[in-house]
Amino acid sequence: MLTTAFTDTFGVRHPIVQGGMQWVGRAELVAAVANAGALGMITALTQPTPDDLAREIARTRELTDQPFGVNLTILPSINPPPYAEYRQVIIDSGVKIVETAGANPGPHLPDFHAAGIKVLHKCTSVRHALKAQDAGVDGISIDGFECAGHPGEDDVPGLVLIAAAAEHVTIPMIASGGFADGRGLVAALALGADGINMGTRFMCTEEAPIHRDIKEAIVAAKETDTELIFRPLRNTARVARNTISLEVVDILNRGGTFDDVRHLVAGTRGRTVFDTGDTDAGIWTVGSSQGLIHDIPTVADLVDRIVHDAESLIAERLARTLTTVDA
Repeated sequence: MLTTAFTDTFGVRHPIVQGGMQWVGRAELVAAVANAGALGMITALTQPTPDDLAREIARTRELTDQPFGVNLTILPSINPPPYAEYRQVIIDSGVKIVETAGANPGPHLPDFHAAGIKVLHKCTSVRHALKAQDAGVDGISIDGFECAGHPGEDDVPGLVLIAAAAEHVTIPMIASGGFADGRGLVAALALGADGINMGTRFMCTEEAPIHRDIKEAIVAAKETDTELIFRPLRNTARVARNTISLEVVDILNRGGTFDDVRHLVAGTRGRTVFDTGDTDAGIWTVGSSQGLIHDIPTVADLVDRIVHDAESLIAERLARTLTTVDA
């Protein structure tokens, strides 16, 4: 058993998190992760309304009696979702863990903490991690450049970012971006993290509520088969390489604006990808860790494998290396 400050603080058996994923973080996957002893997150904004979120939380509870959380991504928008209503649903539902991402979580912390909810905040830089720590969050999820979705604009890979953050972050911290197996878990712990967050690896499991063809596409892909879109707009996102993402990159590199690609990057098109299995139907998020993914196991088998491999690596390979050096 790998016990860390993260498992102690957030009350889970294994230092592994399935972070929020738009269209993917739903009851079937979240409950499977929870039952495997890791921490699963329902993606709040995948649910069209706060009432739908309440029903999804209830559906998850029917599938597991283990701890799970809810991701609430807070982004600036002309017509923002009713964040206060989503927040109240989380509180009223009795969920005790929230993953926040995007904007400053500070305005939400008093209500969450008053309800006894622990907040894990996702950051892409040390400076943002320290700001969130000072604001009073209970844990940090630090995202390296390898991650799916938005890696920030600093382009710092996890090997450096995790270690740099560990020098300053004093609360539990998990590492995100590029993690898919036991080797990654051991590396994260060695760099100073207290666990790992995985998105792409959990997408490629039997319980993930996406089309089988997308899972098989991830297995077939290499670590180089992603595109960074929105770079010229300073809103970089890592997505799968397909005809749509290549077109978006080309338009923006030739001086196009967001309005020129809006029709290509609509979120509903991304959902169509996951629902139909058509990899070219829209933009869909995936990380460079896909190059480490070679099968589609159950969540339970995946978590057991990661933990077993990490424990074996620590007890056998690293111990053998140290013995050789001492000799």
